[in-house]
Amino acid sequence: MERSAVARSNNGRLTQVSRPKKRRLIDYPRYGKRGIRRWIPSWRFVLGTFLTFFALGVGVFIAAYNSVTVPDDASSIAMQQTTTVYYADGKRVLGEFSQVDRKIIDTTAIPEHVGQAVVAAEDRTFYKNSGIDVKGMARALYINITQGKRQGGSTITQQFAERYYMGTNTSYAGKIKETLLALKLGQEKDKAQVLDGYMNTIYFGRGAFGIEMAAQRYFGVPASKLTVEQAALIAGVIPSPTNWDPQNNPEKAESRWNYVLDGMVSLGFITQADRANMEFPETIEYDKTNRYQGVKGYLLDGVRKEVLSKVDNMTEDDLDTGGYKIISTFDYAAQKDLQAAMKTMPDGASKNLRAAGVTIDPKTGGVVAMYGGKDYLKQQFNNATQGSAQAGSTFKPITLLAALEQGYSLDSYYNGNNGRTFDDNGTEWKPNNFGMVNWGWISLTKAIANSVNSVFVELNQQVTPQATVDAAVSIGIPKSTPDLNPVLSNVLGSATVRPIDLANAYATFAANGKRHDAHMVAKVKNADGSTRYEPNIKGKKAYDAAVGAELTYALSQVVEQGSATKAKVIGHPLAGKTGTSNDNKSAWFVGYTPSYATAIALYQSSDSGSQESITPFGGYNEITGGSVPLDIWTTYMGRLLSDKPVEQFPDRTYQPTMKPTPTPTPTQTATEEPTEEPTTEEPTEEPTTEEPTAPPTTPEPTEPPVTQEPTDPPTTEEPTIPPVDPPTGPTDKPKPPGGGGGNSGGAGGGATDKPTG
Repeated sequence: MERSAVARSNNGRLTQVSRPKKRRLIDYPRYGKRGIRRWIPSWRFVLGTFLTFFALGVGVFIAAYNSVTVPDDASSIAMQQTTTVYYADGKRVLGEFSQVDRKIIDTTAIPEHVGQAVVAAEDRTFYKNSGIDVKGMARALYINITQGKRQGGSTITQQFAERYYMGTNTSYAGKIKETLLALKLGQEKDKAQVLDGYMNTIYFGRGAFGIEMAAQRYFGVPASKLTVEQAALIAGVIPSPTNWDPQNNPEKAESRWNYVLDGMVSLGFITQADRANMEFPETIEYDKTNRYQGVKGYLLDGVRKEVLSKVDNMTEDDLDTGGYKIISTFDYAAQKDLQAAMKTMPDGASKNLRAAGVTIDPKTGGVVAMYGGKDYLKQQFNNATQGSAQAGSTFKPITLLAALEQGYSLDSYYNGNNGRTFDDNGTEWKPNNFGMVNWGWISLTKAIANSVNSVFVELNQQVTPQATVDAAVSIGIPKSTPDLNPVLSNVLGSATVRPIDLANAYATFAANGKRHDAHMVAKVKNADGSTRYEPNIKGKKAYDAAVGAELTYALSQVVEQGSATKAKVIGHPLAGKTGTSNDNKSAWFVGYTPSYATAIALYQSSDSGSQESITPFGGYNEITGGSVPLDIWTTYMGRLLSDKPVEQFPDRTYQPTMKPTPTPTPTQTATEEPTEEPTTEEPTEEPTTEEPTAPPTTPEPTEPPVTQEPTDPPTTEEPTIPPVDPPTGPTDKPKPPGGGGGNSGGAGGGATDKPTG
């Protein structure tokens, strides 16, 4: 082809002359074309590009295919391994999820119907396909891309290949290797060999790998003795052995059993007449042995649930057989201390009493120790993470937090008299103080130390109940918590909370306003040592650090001069709050240091699951937050902190924006008379029952004279850390009858605490 050019002739004129066109190897953009045609590739260009990439792809495929090694037999397959859970140090073993048992046998020596059942269950084109299912692979790819779920190949040969690359097949590169191996297996091994390898390596649940161990775990017989009905059941559970085990899901197991038998009929393995006479077989009981026995069962179960919910594409069976190394957040020494402290609880409690304990690291949100019950094998219900109870006065610090965020001062004075009337959404409500005591005008610091109901109901009215709800959510109480409503009584703990959530909320207090998510898994490692999962422990700011230091100071006074003075024996700076719900349905102590936040909870549930009043035991007339829970907390934390350095809480730097309410004049003093109804809050000081008179000059009112004998005179002996051995009885003087009970009126039933010492 030629192209024209302009030249000057002999006579001087310009004329068109032809010039040969210069060819290019890749004519793109197209030479000599204008406009859009310049950018439209020619058919030669398109064809050449396709052939080039096709040839390149074929070359890569051939090279990859040749690099794949076919295993000699099932014993050379990269078998699954046991997943192990460790304590936080990564060295001491907490437990295992499933003990892997396997036994290689010659499956050609077992009844033919066993392999036929597997084919009918997993790959009905097995004897016809080349080892791969193109449609199944396309479907799997589509699901992976659109739904983000891992979907494997559907043929038996592909699944057998997947066993070889166990641990690396989550990536697309791993899937390509599986496909190439499946193709090569289909070419180099006959169907009997492939089926033999598959049945010897596949996981059947109950910790059994291979058909031999499966036969023993499900029916107590060797594989050579399996009937058609039994083989169909075992083959049916292969896609999800743990979930479809007839011991766990009999309906699904029977549905799959019918599916396999119907497939055997359609493939000509058995007759319809034989099928009609078959009955669903009974399996033997599978015992998980003692791996989950005792308190550690709750720890393992908590770790397992968290891994399954947090790690992408992790299934029950993957977790059991993947050989993962899971490092938990549980500290071995702290866990032993907590379990020992829980054993100090006095005898005589109701069989319906539930005890829970949770310690959380405020710096990370990691659960350091947890007590969910005595024995997981006897009760698969975790009292710390699944159970819940009314929070009681442990919610008062949350309202105090809302007030501090709004600029309130701890030096403000409030009317602490009993029997005051409040408007709770149009309903008159008279929440009582413990013992129907008139405290007079007292500061917020003194009110939180002695848990004075009337003061905190008024404070909640001022800051608004919605602010209390918002503050609770900000520090880690889930929005979905039952009865977490913006009503006036929420300050007294009408919400029903889980112990782990309340411990996490107080961990936010301990972290000076930095909130973390409570978690039990520190790291998940693959079998090859690479990291599969780590939680985010950066945390999120819930409120200002100055507010946090002020709140912690207020809660430290609960220990220094209020309802939890027993804990002073530990000798470390402490802060916390006692709490007892309406009608003594729950009793709490939740306290913290800069490094540990611990909740100890007792609550009682009837046989139907409803909350009921805690039956007194151990010599106590009432079980309150300041009795058994505080005793356990002090024993446990005393031992946990005994070899730890003393940590100080942050200095107070808070500057209120609202002026403190001054000490009122005598004419402002409340004159309400106490009601006859009992309350659920016990003062630790000796307030008057006469009309109080406020001191005119001092910023903090002096103690009014005592006109009645206190129910619990303070001890004069030097306290000691309670021993690990169960105590013979409380050191406190038993309460007189009628000293407790619920608050009168009030939406949701106000909740308060009754310390006993």
